[in-house]
Amino acid sequence: MKLFNLRCSAALCFFALSCCAQAQTSAVTTPDNQQPGWFERTYDSAAGTVENLYDNGRLSMVLSGEAHHGRATYTPEKIDSFTEKVWGLGMSKELRDDKDNEESISFVVMADSHYSPQVTATYNYQWMKGLGGNWEVGAGYTAGLFSRADIFGGVPFPGILPLVTIGTRENKLLISYIPRLSGTGDGDVLYLALRFALK
Repeated sequence: MKLFNLRCSAALCFFALSCCAQAQTSAVTTPDNQQPGWFERTYDSAAGTVENLYDNGRLSMVLSGEAHHGRATYTPEKIDSFTEKVWGLGMSKELRDDKDNEESISFVVMADSHYSPQVTATYNYQWMKGLGGNWEVGAGYTAGLFSRADIFGGVPFPGILPLVTIGTRENKLLISYIPRLSGTGDGDVLYLALRFALK
């Protein structure tokens, strides 16, 4: 029995975000010979995708590094109160599909800009483009659950963000962008991390 019921938690997250469109669904019928409803299809699709990634994906380590706060959207005083070195560690499991695009799941624990713990559990999908040799660039999205002490008192909340990567198939620079949310008083953030294949 796995330490965390990753299959169920990720499936519920994907249901909330409707991010399982990339996964293939199987034709399952209910006992009365009717097609299952949208919720059941979405749950089964997301659960199957996550289970496949968890069981068959390549294991990588994620090193959280930098959160660059927009100088045009934060005051100098606010920036001085932050740390932009958001160090942390995590794990990732990745697979390539039949078009050589990459999907992955990841779990990362790091310090946020206020020196408090931040936890993320995400599904990631990228459309990949070779640059020559072993180098490639990818663009897509990261979607999942995020937990921060300064948002909802640490209660996990869903989110989806753009994701860009550059590097080799094994090792990559991960770049994500958190836009400014109107009415929150917060600005935009450019987030950087590194991913290294472990096998």
